[in-house]
Amino acid sequence: MDEAVADGVDVISLSVGANGYAPSFFTDSIAIGAFHAVSKGIVVSCSAGNSGPGEYTAVNIAPWILTVGASTIDREFPADVVLGDGRVFGGVSLYAGDPLDSTQLPLVFAGDCGSPLCLMGELDSKKVAGKMVLCLRGNNARVEKGAAVKLAGGVGMILANTEESGEELIADSHLVPATMVGQKFGDKIRYYVQTDPSPTATIVFRGTVIGKSRSAPRVAAFSSRGPNYRAPEILKPDVIAPGVNILAAWTGAASPTDLDIDSRRVEFNIISGTSMSCPHVSGLAALLRQAHPEWSPAAIKSALMTTAYNLDNSGETIKDLATGVESTPFVRGAGHVDPNAALDPGLVYDAGSDDYVAFLCTLGYSPSLISIFTQDASVADCSTKFARPGDLNYPAFAAVFSSYQDSVTYRRVVRNVGSNSSAVYQPTIASPYGVDVTVTPSKLAFDGKQQSLGYEITIAVSGNPVIVDSSYSFGSITWSDGAHDVTSPIAVTWPSNGGAAAM
Repeated sequence: MDEAVADGVDVISLSVGANGYAPSFFTDSIAIGAFHAVSKGIVVSCSAGNSGPGEYTAVNIAPWILTVGASTIDREFPADVVLGDGRVFGGVSLYAGDPLDSTQLPLVFAGDCGSPLCLMGELDSKKVAGKMVLCLRGNNARVEKGAAVKLAGGVGMILANTEESGEELIADSHLVPATMVGQKFGDKIRYYVQTDPSPTATIVFRGTVIGKSRSAPRVAAFSSRGPNYRAPEILKPDVIAPGVNILAAWTGAASPTDLDIDSRRVEFNIISGTSMSCPHVSGLAALLRQAHPEWSPAAIKSALMTTAYNLDNSGETIKDLATGVESTPFVRGAGHVDPNAALDPGLVYDAGSDDYVAFLCTLGYSPSLISIFTQDASVADCSTKFARPGDLNYPAFAAVFSSYQDSVTYRRVVRNVGSNSSAVYQPTIASPYGVDVTVTPSKLAFDGKQQSLGYEITIAVSGNPVIVDSSYSFGSITWSDGAHDVTSPIAVTWPSNGGAAAM
């Protein structure tokens, strides 16, 4: 990363991240390198990770990093399961070999053949040979399961999600005729296998479909989530972007499945992961840097976050594929990036190296630890530190309450980057359940371009006692001048929830 800084790049895109929980910032080489880059005006865009759907799984969560989760798009590769009793269950696949004919094949459950997860070398070939095999997702790679079926003599595979992945469907370049179905369909197919005396199935591959057959975008179940493990008052991830079944260039040094037994070589592949969503946002950051060369990395991040959208193509809140219900800001961040809207955000929240040093001071970092980031211990002046980490001028709010009588006030500063030098912005507040949100002043009246104005937002528990049936509540604040909507999510963590680590 330091070499990239020396080369004078505009954006650094990192589709990598730590294993497990996010490390402390001062031991995180990506966080340290990103601080160096951002200090030189370089945007750093990083994957949030593929460890979802559990809480606190997001990595690359330093506030100076643009952290990206993964969402679906409206392109699908349908491959339907047709059971012997005539029922049809939708799935997805990128299998490109000889298709199955309409002849029904004997269907078995892998759990009755030695390995429900279809682990390599553990399937009983006597029970699998010549048959369609129902495998469960988990543990080993999805395409490896098909390879295990093939090596055991099977002729096809139905890959079914378990509860952890829900209805998330990922298309793969399988080695055998195969399709992936969600948990609900998988459970029905498994029940059919276990109750029908002679279960059979085939797979019908239907090519590529683009449109509103499924709502999009939706957040991938694998996409890592918040709250922020190291700094709970900094909302992460920041945004989501396309990361499921994405067409991408591919190396000739490996097969499309990355398996040794796969001899195929391709120039392009369909890939899923936050490693795909991160480059989308990196590209948008580059376009914003070209359009607004004077903007800082924080301003570019702000533009992407405050203009992100939170409704899918059916007009409903973006769903979480892990649960099937509405996603939250801990899952989708500020929302799905909107390239055109980000070009003209109206207002931006800005921050620089001094602000990030003040943030580190609130975490209790010593001058020697801060010098790991600044490369100069004399810069680590904590006399002007914020009262709390959430005081950083961030385009999102994440209040962490220690009691049910709690209240917190944050100050923010926004800069007018719109074309109207006399714009007047007024707030619209959607208060999270259990709290009252107030803002002062009641409007922001600018009298010049590039002018900055501040406001305070107070998030206070409403009533006593407050009864909440969840660990979190969510809302938002939107500043609007009639031409721009500048939206920031609000997350509240209630005292019953713990788990965040210090430093």
